[in-house]
Amino acid sequence: MLESRMRWKDNSSRHSAQEPMGLGVSPLVEQLLIQRGITSEEAAKRFLHPSLEDLHSPELISDIDVAAQRIHAAVEQGEKILVFGDYDADGVSSTVVLLEALRELGADCDYYIPNRFTEGYGPNEAAFRAAKDNGYQLIVTVDTGIAANHEAEVAKQIGIDLIITDHHEVQEAVPGALAVVHPKCSPNYPFHELAGVGVAFKLAHYLLGYFPKQLLDLVVIGTIADLVPLVDENRILAAEGLKAIASSTRPGIRALRDSCGLDGIVTEEDIGFKIGPRINAVGRLQDADLAVELLLAASYEEAAEMAEEIQSLNTERQNIVAKIAKEAEAMVREQSEEDSSHVIIVAKEGWNEGVLGIVASKLVRTFDRPAIVLAIHPEKGTAKGSARSIDAFDLFHHCMQVRDHFVSFGGHAQAAGMTLELEQLETLRKTLNQMAAESLSAEDFKQTLAIDLSVTVGDVSIDLIRDMAQLSPFGMQNPKPLVKLTSQMREVKLIGANKNHLKFVFAEDSVQLDGVCFGQGELYPFLTPADNLEVVGELSINEWNGRQKPQILIDDVAIRSWQLFDHRGSKQLQKVVQVKEEEETAVVRFRPNTDLSWLSDEIRVLDFETEGLANAAGNIKAVILADLPRRMTDITYVLQHIQPDLIYACYDVKENAYLQGFPDRDQFKLFYAIVLKQKTINYRQLEDYLKNSRGWSPERTKFISDVFFELEFVKLDKDQISINQNPSKRDLADSEVYQGLKEAIEVEKILYYSGYKELRAWLERVLERGEVIEEEAVNGL
Repeated sequence: MLESRMRWKDNSSRHSAQEPMGLGVSPLVEQLLIQRGITSEEAAKRFLHPSLEDLHSPELISDIDVAAQRIHAAVEQGEKILVFGDYDADGVSSTVVLLEALRELGADCDYYIPNRFTEGYGPNEAAFRAAKDNGYQLIVTVDTGIAANHEAEVAKQIGIDLIITDHHEVQEAVPGALAVVHPKCSPNYPFHELAGVGVAFKLAHYLLGYFPKQLLDLVVIGTIADLVPLVDENRILAAEGLKAIASSTRPGIRALRDSCGLDGIVTEEDIGFKIGPRINAVGRLQDADLAVELLLAASYEEAAEMAEEIQSLNTERQNIVAKIAKEAEAMVREQSEEDSSHVIIVAKEGWNEGVLGIVASKLVRTFDRPAIVLAIHPEKGTAKGSARSIDAFDLFHHCMQVRDHFVSFGGHAQAAGMTLELEQLETLRKTLNQMAAESLSAEDFKQTLAIDLSVTVGDVSIDLIRDMAQLSPFGMQNPKPLVKLTSQMREVKLIGANKNHLKFVFAEDSVQLDGVCFGQGELYPFLTPADNLEVVGELSINEWNGRQKPQILIDDVAIRSWQLFDHRGSKQLQKVVQVKEEEETAVVRFRPNTDLSWLSDEIRVLDFETEGLANAAGNIKAVILADLPRRMTDITYVLQHIQPDLIYACYDVKENAYLQGFPDRDQFKLFYAIVLKQKTINYRQLEDYLKNSRGWSPERTKFISDVFFELEFVKLDKDQISINQNPSKRDLADSEVYQGLKEAIEVEKILYYSGYKELRAWLERVLERGEVIEEEAVNGL
């Protein structure tokens, strides 16, 4: 058996079947729509064909009219307007969206994004006072500000009007700004999950008085990069935005596409893994102005130069992340179990704050624990950083319960940023670990794979994969479908320069399907030819040399049945035999002199002839058979009592009884007739005669003589063999020597000379046999 690394949540049969909706797609795709709560033909068509006409009216957002009136007044009166943004991709794109709208209105405007390292996240008093000194009379925040209660009061004191547009979680109180444009603060607005750029776009739409389609190439960046749910309005904005960014003539977008090597269609993965990280890299390593200027660039030449600089920053960011992640992982492994049993907290002086969220994500994936990664500032007596969580632990909720531990805190259920006094570090560690211990089970710490469909090899086709692609763009709350495939593998091999990936071939009748499992090459020794695998992954199309083939990109693998690892006759057992947990493995030795020097000393040895198995059977999952038993009943007893999940056949043949064969009755008669005729004959002469005239091996002659001697048909005096004149009437089968060879031949035939399938079938029958052989009936136990 092979346990899955992650917890599988099978949703494939959660919804009852319904009448086909007539959408012209595969029934499996209709099933996916139903699982996403789309059960009517009308709703399905809206989902499959996102339309700008289905966007909600911006006027439904609370305070948007107040904000627009104040902005229009500022434009008319020539007041200076400052767009106050954030340094991530959502914040940068939000800043550019609102700036473009304001400039179109003729506003006297500029932008300000705080420096992550010197100012931290969000509005701050010093920046507001500097804006006042520079003649700004109106500040409009984008993608930030909902926690800026103090700064809102400062704005009032210094005579600046403040408009907040944001989408982050509302904390204890809403800031006292002139207007707060926030979907979550708008009871009449139907959708509360817009990204920051989505909110800025709604304000731009309202301000301009028409739908600004020309801004969609910017909106898509923040919407996808900020990992908001890609449903409802976000799905429409993302779908239309992907079309817009692919054909955009904006110099900054063109330069970004070229830098990322994107030509033609742009996907959500291109935004999430190429464009978004490059924009984020700027604010992670320095102030984010370069990213804003790139998107505002007037010429391609100017934009290309900035895109090259951003690419360099992104490479630097990747190197910094790798270094810090390595240090952080080492720190976690060195911590006591008590310190990181439920929630990981690591902190170190000198770490770059800008990348700590990425490092926290890596720790979560590596250790399946919520992780907080902090940079220590000894001169300030503080630690500042980011946190990421697992699905079962709401980081925002739990941290808000201990809000007094933080100097500042904000974020979502799965991600947060924070600053705290150094003296609070250990208190926070203990408190969060205790909270997690009380609310989480052991299963909660395993990553969850939500399975959408169960498929067979025959189900998978290029047409199905293309149909499934109609559900894109994929993201939060509309994930790329995960399928579970159950199939016997025809082939598995290690691939990659470091042989750390697996390539499978699954087969069903005449249909084959390739599968690739990245980064799990360590599973290779635990896969056997007859395994019926369950794999979970994403279906995709592999294109090579103009040929397209469906494939499954595998996230996790499980084997539910027992396994046989066939190493019979191997001369390199030390290399080929790999066990998962030595404390759950035992080697069974049927013969006391069998060499076990190739085995780890930590694996326990059960000697069949001297030890009982009753106390050991309950906690043994894997059995290594180191040699052949003398009788089939011996191995049957062992396996039925232990019932192992894994069986390693690691024995060799020493005597080759099966190949020598069993003498027939005519051979016994010939031997007896020769001795009877001679009355007495020298054993060596008899052996030579039978060898030369009949081709008998010395072993054959000895075996027959031993049987006759045991049954007292002949006598052996030194080297002379003669007939016993008064033998008892006994059958050859009464001889233990006779029976011993029959047993040895049967043992070798079934356990050694059989093929893999035959041996597995025999072991299957043994393991499933209803009656267990009684201990008293087995010699030696």
